Amino acid sequence: MNYRDRESTGMRRIGLFGGTFDPPHMGHFLMAQEALVSAGLDEIWFIPVATPPHKKREGLATGEERKAMLEAVLDQEERISVCEIELARAGTSYTIDTVKALTSAYPAEEFFFLIGGDMVDMLPDWYKIEELMELVTFIAFNRPGSGHAATSPYKHRLKYLDFIELNLSSTAIRERVKEGKPIRYFVPAQVEQLIKERGLYR
Repeated sequence: MNYRDRESTGMRRIGLFGGTFDPPHMGHFLMAQEALVSAGLDEIWFIPVATPPHKKREGLATGEERKAMLEAVLDQEERISVCEIELARAGTSYTIDTVKALTSAYPAEEFFFLIGGDMVDMLPDWYKIEELMELVTFIAFNRPGSGHAATSPYKHRLKYLDFIELNLSSTAIRERVKEGKPIRYFVPAQVEQLIKERGLYR
């Protein structure tokens, strides 16, 4: 979905889920599903981040390949889609720029930003975080037994969702592919198929 292609149909609660998704794995899609159900969101927009031109991504997937993997999984989903706003933007993308563009394009929507619980302590380092806090509500996923143990000064300004313990990482999955190990059940079948067809991460 190109973010300018969709017209606003009134107030909706939209969850923005940013990341490299290289590759997208089961944990990502479970988080999106849980956010829809537990946070009462109407839609989730996956936002794959762009790759700054000055950074090399040897052995990694391109933005187009990462978008293709997401779209292959979400093709039949009515409430979860891919927003390519950052892939279409040249140069370094900051979350504040993305959120400003989306709130300007969709002034009637209410936006939420999904983050893992381990990201809460990093929020003070985010570019223009105070301004960002005024534009979106952050939803953080808690692991079992973690409570709200973050030390971030922003921890009381977030919404928290309890989430299952699921230690999946895109880095580990790429390593498994490189080593010739199976990744079935780590990623959706559509993602596994595209990785094989395009010879990614080898």
